[in-house]
Amino acid sequence: MERNSDQLSSAPHGYSPLLLIVLHAGLLVSSLSGVFAKFAAQEELLSLPFLFYYGLDLAAMFVYAIIWQQVLKRMPLTVAYSNRPVSLIWGLIWGFLLFQETITWNMLLGAAVIFVGITIMVTCDE
Repeated sequence: MERNSDQLSSAPHGYSPLLLIVLHAGLLVSSLSGVFAKFAAQEELLSLPFLFYYGLDLAAMFVYAIIWQQVLKRMPLTVAYSNRPVSLIWGLIWGFLLFQETITWNMLLGAAVIFVGITIMVTCDE
């Protein structure tokens, strides 16, 4: 797949740092969808707080979808998709910070494996 020259830079893999930041900002927004869903789940079904959090969940998914489509215009799906597991890391962070969930050594090891996998996937065509 050919990329436009405005998308290239001296960054690894030819993707501009801004594109990678936008990709990961989108993944951050995607992870917030789960946070809003968990807040909604703690409320009575169809109550005002439930609808508020559910609305935030839908808004986050909408924003993520727009960002994702823009990223896919400029980056191969395989590269973009290989970064999606970063959302799992955000889930650990949100669970710890917002819901006082425990992060275990196994979870941290799993996060490390995810990052190694992303690195291998993204750099395999070099």
